[in-house]
Amino acid sequence: MTQRNGTAPGRESGQGVGPVAVTGLGVVTPAGGDERAFWAGLRAGRSVARRREELTGIPVDFACAVDGLDVDAAVGGRSVWRMARFVKLALIAARQAVADAGLDPAAWEPGRVGVVLGVGVGGVSVLVDGALKLREQGPQSVSPLLVPMMIPNAAAGEVAIALKAQGPSLAPVTACASGATAIALGRDLLVGGQCDVVVAGGAESVLTPLVVTAFARMGALSTRMDDPASASRPFAADRDGFVLGEGAAMVVLERETDARARGRAPRALLAGAGASTDAYHPTAPEPHGRGAQAAVEAALRDAGWSAYDVQHVNAHGTSTQLNDAMEATLIERVYPHRPPVTAPKGVVGHTLGAAGAIEAVATVLTLEHGVIPPVANLDAPAVEFDIDCVTKECRRQCVETAISHSFGFGGHNVALAFRRA
Repeated sequence: MTQRNGTAPGRESGQGVGPVAVTGLGVVTPAGGDERAFWAGLRAGRSVARRREELTGIPVDFACAVDGLDVDAAVGGRSVWRMARFVKLALIAARQAVADAGLDPAAWEPGRVGVVLGVGVGGVSVLVDGALKLREQGPQSVSPLLVPMMIPNAAAGEVAIALKAQGPSLAPVTACASGATAIALGRDLLVGGQCDVVVAGGAESVLTPLVVTAFARMGALSTRMDDPASASRPFAADRDGFVLGEGAAMVVLERETDARARGRAPRALLAGAGASTDAYHPTAPEPHGRGAQAAVEAALRDAGWSAYDVQHVNAHGTSTQLNDAMEATLIERVYPHRPPVTAPKGVVGHTLGAAGAIEAVATVLTLEHGVIPPVANLDAPAVEFDIDCVTKECRRQCVETAISHSFGFGGHNVALAFRRA
């Protein structure tokens, strides 16, 4: 890291930066409240979707929630009362990532540590509660903290406060690609010389009757009410929608030279990133995947790879008819050598703004462990999909390079290219 008495030559301009290292991981998902539990859940390949008491009586009454973790206790401190749940999940994951990277926030140089935290929706439960209080009890019942608790950038702000990170604090909102967008932007801050360390990722928690009903009314959710655990089934012929989830994931990004100089071996290298927009429809993907392909090809160019260099694809894989068909078409066209594919949403559901970051963590773990988790609830992909999905059990394979796909409402597309350190 840059010393307090000066900046390394070329750092401000980004010259000679070299690869960007992932040195810390933090993750809180329905499969578990830390990296070990999350990875075990993915390897087991079993969905954690369950019926939820708070969703009783609405069109879809099941979801993937973060259970078994006392979130307030994990956050701690007197400020926990001012945070919406998505902010708390983000803070837990950020602290995990910083600890995993072996960094001490007290030693950070002022202005050189950034936070980029993507969120798709924000504190909708806070807004709904405030609206109900206003209607039932009048204006005096509305909390003066409603606005700072509900806004999507609350997570980035609270994480920056907790970590004393005084560099740029950004909150990209690109729907279900937000977490991946945040990681790509974090890399830009390092490459551009603006930061020495960036804590980047995504968070989301919207398991409220209003939001679940809204997605159900769109036809986006699975309606397998008789068997929620089998509902999320990416790339299956009989897929009928996604299962809503919640969670957060954060990574610590540094220049590889800085990480190694302080004796920290990278967990993986972020070799490239690409983004594009379909400019097609508010919710549906462009059917042929041309926009998504542009993002993938941009990531490949950024990494200096050809498509044949990609040894594994962590798919967006929502379990919806349109998204999976588009993505399968994309994979067939862009990767003719058919690299193995997995899709974590079969286990943890669709965590919206957190999804891209959670799946980036899964990709790093695959590179580290040489294990590709299976797609939950999938015996074989739909016959019209010519893709190599890992099914039923883990596949042991030394993976040197991998790409994680993230696509969001509004046509937002992001691809992150990782390589083994």
